[in-house]
Amino acid sequence: MDVGARVRGRFQWTVAVPVAAAALLAVSWSHHEGAVVLSLVAAGVVGAVLAAVYHAEVIAHHVGEPFGSLILAVAVTVIEVGLIVMLMTSGGDHTSTYARDTVFAAVMITLNGIVGLSLLLGAGRHHLVSFNASGSGSALATVVTLATVTMVLPSVTVSGEGRQFSPSQLAFAAVASLALYGSFVFTQTVRHRDFFLPVTSDELGRVTGILDEDGDGHADPLPAREAWLSLGLLLLSLVSVVGLAKLLSPSIESGVDRLGFPYAVVGVVIALLVLAPETISAVRNALHDRVQVSLNLAYGSAMASIGLTIPTIAVASIWLEGPLELGLGPTQVVLLAITVVVSILTVVQGRAKGLQGMVHLVLMAAFAFLSIKP
Repeated sequence: MDVGARVRGRFQWTVAVPVAAAALLAVSWSHHEGAVVLSLVAAGVVGAVLAAVYHAEVIAHHVGEPFGSLILAVAVTVIEVGLIVMLMTSGGDHTSTYARDTVFAAVMITLNGIVGLSLLLGAGRHHLVSFNASGSGSALATVVTLATVTMVLPSVTVSGEGRQFSPSQLAFAAVASLALYGSFVFTQTVRHRDFFLPVTSDELGRVTGILDEDGDGHADPLPAREAWLSLGLLLLSLVSVVGLAKLLSPSIESGVDRLGFPYAVVGVVIALLVLAPETISAVRNALHDRVQVSLNLAYGSAMASIGLTIPTIAVASIWLEGPLELGLGPTQVVLLAITVVVSILTVVQGRAKGLQGMVHLVLMAAFAFLSIKP
């Protein structure tokens, strides 16, 4: 079978699945009770995630890095923000902490889960993986600053009640988040794009140059028409993922309640579902010795999750009733602090062994366990 036939075959299922998932979302939006319907919704989420990963990789190969990983991170985060606002407007006793729980879960999943899996599996296949410490370091610094300003400072300021910002403090955090995120995107895509491209390395893992995209063994990029089709199907897949996840959220909430878990676990589960496309794409890039792309996805997703969510929630809080609690608790602050230290030690060398991946995964496991048993 030639390349064109393989592409057409892949497009057949990757077109059908997003359309089917969107149709399922439309049909089940008003009536989604019953085990059979919920099983179909869960299957739709899985199919839409796999289709989203395929189309994201098509777009990434067409536009090149770091634009490909940026498109996926921003697309997922924009829809994630919509999901957070939707769930907050539904009311309930736990809406005051929903944004914090979901954003913090996204940060821990990206910085520890996605990075850990990418390093462990990438190093497991290639023994040692390399990346540009300058680019990844600047991305990590931006994530740390965003997380500190938006989720640590509310726990220690005194103007607002409890772990809340006062209105002026929330406005400052929103503007600062947008400024930081905009500055990083400009740096990543315009001023210092070379710092975020996949690299080549010697047998000791030392970076020797930028990977030649034309000689990396990938197929030639698709024509522009099919790339635009993939962009539309990517957005349709992501809308379906988030919409179907919204339909599953009552079942997740009731399951969490029956098990006696804290409500914060709901945010963790939703974040895992929403971040599934980035996770799969990052792991696949790591297995192809393109860990720089994996780190772009992980840090870019964490950055977008904070930098786009907090300003949106700040604006939405004008009409949303009830408090908005963004400050982390003591256990969460400790986990974030350890994650920051470990991430710095991982990034600063520009190369990593499987051990670093395992360390990050242990931190991810600690976060998940302590979310269930705080």
